[in-house]
Amino acid sequence: MLIKKILLNRVACLLLAGFAATTINGAAGAATDDAAGATVASGAAYPGNIILRVDTTDIDRRIYRVQETMPVAAGALTLLYPQWLPGNHAPTGPIEQLAGLVIHGNEARIDWTRDSINPYAFRLDVPADVTSLKLEFQFISPIDVSQGRIVATPDILGLQWNTVVLYPAGYASNRIMFEPKIVLPHGWQFGSSLETNVRTGDSVSFQSIALDRLVDSPLFAGRHFRRFDLDPGARVPVHLDVVADAERLLDMTPQLLNAHRMLVQQADRLYGSRHFPHYDFLLALSDCFGGIGLEHHLSSENGTWRDYATDASLLDGRSLLPHEFTHSWNGKFRRPADLTTANFNMPMGDSLLWVYEGQTQYWGNVLTARSGLLTTEQARYALALTAASYDHRSGRAWRSLADTTNQPAMAYRRSVGWPNWQRTQDYYSEGQLIWLDADTKIRELSRDRHSLDDFARSFFGIDPGRVDPLVYTFADIVTGLNAVQSYDWATFLHDRVDGHPDKAPLDGLTRSGWRLAYADKPNAYQRDVAKRRKEDDFSYSLGITIAASNDRISEVLWDSPAFNAGINAAMTVIAVNGDAFDPETLERAITAAKATQTPIDLLVKNFDRYQTVRIDYHDGLRYPYLQRIDGTLDRLAQILAPRKL
Repeated sequence: MLIKKILLNRVACLLLAGFAATTINGAAGAATDDAAGATVASGAAYPGNIILRVDTTDIDRRIYRVQETMPVAAGALTLLYPQWLPGNHAPTGPIEQLAGLVIHGNEARIDWTRDSINPYAFRLDVPADVTSLKLEFQFISPIDVSQGRIVATPDILGLQWNTVVLYPAGYASNRIMFEPKIVLPHGWQFGSSLETNVRTGDSVSFQSIALDRLVDSPLFAGRHFRRFDLDPGARVPVHLDVVADAERLLDMTPQLLNAHRMLVQQADRLYGSRHFPHYDFLLALSDCFGGIGLEHHLSSENGTWRDYATDASLLDGRSLLPHEFTHSWNGKFRRPADLTTANFNMPMGDSLLWVYEGQTQYWGNVLTARSGLLTTEQARYALALTAASYDHRSGRAWRSLADTTNQPAMAYRRSVGWPNWQRTQDYYSEGQLIWLDADTKIRELSRDRHSLDDFARSFFGIDPGRVDPLVYTFADIVTGLNAVQSYDWATFLHDRVDGHPDKAPLDGLTRSGWRLAYADKPNAYQRDVAKRRKEDDFSYSLGITIAASNDRISEVLWDSPAFNAGINAAMTVIAVNGDAFDPETLERAITAAKATQTPIDLLVKNFDRYQTVRIDYHDGLRYPYLQRIDGTLDRLAQILAPRKL
């Protein structure tokens, strides 16, 4: 898998190879080339601290102004803009948003040249009498979603430090020290896992920190800010730092505050240790600030519905914080070996994302139920949607789950025309089903004396208090599972990850005492998901999803009745059986077709042409749910039940 990843990112490897076996600004032998691309070989620390100042006050134009003061030695110097970003698992550094780069030494301007192959590398020659460089540039944050995620609004800003740094090539990122400072809009408050040194008015300086930790320590700031203590009196504190579009959106209901506090306690019960000195959930509640879920070791970036804190009836998105919190153990502390690189411009390998993200998806959803962010019934509804989605994953016939781990480097999160055939980042939720399978297999083999909880504690909870990453491999996973319950786990995992099974991995569902079934009405969770995402879902009847805002078909399932009738995901539905389209009209038509052999006629617009498409479907409305298997043990209830404190 690592070799395949390197081939997919050949350009990235070649551009780094240009630094091979050279002396880069005094770091002899700092970077070498091998078959896997350039590797930082020297353990030497970069001499001196780099002072970084970011002015975020130009909030109306969404421009962050950056100054860096960097100690240097005379000679050739290559500066790098972070390219391969942790959590993205991909070369997604927004280099196109860096502008205005000017470099001075001793007040004289020093010209730079962008590398002709690597746009993330800037080359220059430091004159003999210059010992310090002053860099000035801007991070031009997106002003429209077509340019990227919105990170600055009149009320909220997010700062990912990788967007505002240039660093010297040839050194490991944990050996380059920064002194970060930020200037905030007047009166704004902020949340971050960074340790504050001093705040004077709207200017905040932080304690010196290595580049790898700096990039792993983002900041949310806002006009409307509130901090919630999620573990009052704890020696290792956990806080929820919330920014919002309006002050009233910060008034979290007591029920939800208690559930978030229970999340922390249930994570303690699961993992048995904390690998951080403190933790900050950064949470943005906004219709304007871009949605996000991104893990960090001592914090996480979370952007979701603006009424998340004030509407206890909201169901969609409740698993966001449990998922990102789990990553502190799986992904940040325990980390796949091929995702662990020396700096941010070396290609990552994604071969174990079905563990990194897949098992995190599993535990995130389990903790959502155990904490009370969703009820057990609601958690079952969510699991039914996942099971149905992957039970209709036609692309499994040609593309293994293992191959989907290449998706971040191939296309990151770009949408595709036929997702259930092309497959995208399926390692998340199909991975979740695999780990349910493993959990229930352990329970079955051990006669319910052991479970995947034991693996979580023994694998992710080891070395309490340790912050430095501890890597793992496939062999380590197998060894860890066998320590809990002896079995041929290597074959078990290879069959599900590397093979082309006919069906989704739903054995864990059956073993838990439930089966996937379909009803003619959506449940409460499905209704909330459809409402929040502004879509009408007919996926498991006709095989289409329709955007509520413009009646455009947003997805068509491969080999579904709609697909076989010639429908694609760019058509707009105009009429149903001669009547003007609305969702209720289509529901009635699908229901009526159960009693006839007459196809359902859809008048659709395809570019500037209108056509009638006849869909020969007669099985009625179908919405997934989980049905109990009579006479079986309800292991799913045991899995989702909170652990005693």
